[in-house]
Amino acid sequence: MAAKRVVAVAVALVVLVATVAPAQPSLQEQLRHRLAAAHAITTMSSSFTQEKYLSVFSETLKSSGRFYYQRPDKLRWELLEPVASGFVLRGHKGRRWQARIPGSEPFDLDSDPAMAFIAEQLFAWARLDIDWLQQRYLISIDSDRPLALSLRPRRKDGFLERLQIVFAADNSHV
Repeated sequence: MAAKRVVAVAVALVVLVATVAPAQPSLQEQLRHRLAAAHAITTMSSSFTQEKYLSVFSETLKSSGRFYYQRPDKLRWELLEPVASGFVLRGHKGRRWQARIPGSEPFDLDSDPAMAFIAEQLFAWARLDIDWLQQRYLISIDSDRPLALSLRPRRKDGFLERLQIVFAADNSHV
């Protein structure tokens, strides 16, 4: 008889906790919520860190830089360390530079597939184009507060292992 009471109490507690505890929003719900906030953003800037793991080197190659975005189609990506380089893009036209080479050179996304690939990726991340991202990446939540997402390419090409996006605590920006 006592065992039945314990089971009944345990079942009652599980039901009570399940009805009282708030359900965690799904990844889809969280992404849709962030998408609504992302559409209100017209400009954004951020520092970033890249880590490269190459089999020919025993240590990780780290670089850091700054990223600037202005809706709908302006972008600046610059590496500051270890060697300064970068590009600026407005629509389909841009300029790229390297610290070791004086000046800059123009490029056009319509005739430069490598830069078109990079620009497409950066614009999708900056705009939080969820449909585009989900077609190309497996997205998982690393933490809820602040929201941190891991994006792992669906197609392994050896270029990118993982991208991590961390949102501000108030969800106002990445």
